[in-house]
Amino acid sequence: MAVHTSGQSVAKAAGDDLTRGRSRDNGTPPGRLRRALGTHWYAWTMVAPVVIVIGVIIGYPLVRGVYLSLTDANERNVARSIGVNHLPATYEFVGLDNYVDALTGNQFLGTLGWTLVWTVSCVSVTFGLGLALANVLNRRIAGRSVYRMLLILPWAVPGFVSVFAWRFLYNEDNGLLNKILAGGGIDAVPWLNDPSWAKLSVIAVNVWLGVPFMMVALLGGLQSIPGELYEAAEMDGANAWQRFRHITMPGLRSVSSTVILLSTIWTFNMFPVIFLLTRGGPGEATQILVTQAYKFSFEISPRDFAQSSTWGVLILVLLMIFAAVYRRVLRKQGEAW
Repeated sequence: MAVHTSGQSVAKAAGDDLTRGRSRDNGTPPGRLRRALGTHWYAWTMVAPVVIVIGVIIGYPLVRGVYLSLTDANERNVARSIGVNHLPATYEFVGLDNYVDALTGNQFLGTLGWTLVWTVSCVSVTFGLGLALANVLNRRIAGRSVYRMLLILPWAVPGFVSVFAWRFLYNEDNGLLNKILAGGGIDAVPWLNDPSWAKLSVIAVNVWLGVPFMMVALLGGLQSIPGELYEAAEMDGANAWQRFRHITMPGLRSVSSTVILLSTIWTFNMFPVIFLLTRGGPGEATQILVTQAYKFSFEISPRDFAQSSTWGVLILVLLMIFAAVYRRVLRKQGEAW
């Protein structure tokens, strides 16, 4: 009797396994998204409201901008109301003509060239100064807390306030900088009225605004490096440069990669400094891509919404390409990002 019961159990188990195998073979296996939703449904529920809000605030303008970049929309042919009269939109779909005109014209390429110079200059100088200050503040020096507070101050002040303060300093007739130069018998410098000086001036202001963030981030990275590594290297006879090269820089690699990426994106789109300080002048000398896109939409007449949207989409594509290449380079170097 026991043998018979045991045989029935084995047969039933085999039948169940066969049934499950058939269901696995015939059914569609759950995808990665479905498994994630099934496992972490509570987390997705908590994040959903934020995702929806961001999708509405960012997603709709992005889709609308891409659509306008494929048209000839401007101030004269968009839908608008004049008193009680409503005029419907009359702009037309033109495909990729706006992108072809932008990429083959001198204006976009010329502005892109200065934008790249502006971004590389600001990020490299900001990173170098931030790293130097972080190394100084990572040591035990008298008044270290006071120095940290003073160096973070430019980051705490609203950006437009800082830019207006620098604009007063750069004033050619009554600015403090030229007053100091005049006291030394040096002629006044046209800080914002000469193309070369204007470019140096906007770079200096942006570096002044960006150093605190870079310094704080790198200082946190320095404090996470174990001190035993420096002690062991010093006992082995490594000098200061060797310790910096073989311990400090590798220890800061993950932090550095993140802050350089963020700083590049922020600087590439740094609208307030250029707009409030020079408005892209003198002439078009300091105009970067984002300020030129703004100019198309709000300053020229008739306002060219299609061209502005085209430049905005191209800015987004350029930054996405940079982020993808940057991530690929980091992966080749063994960084998990």
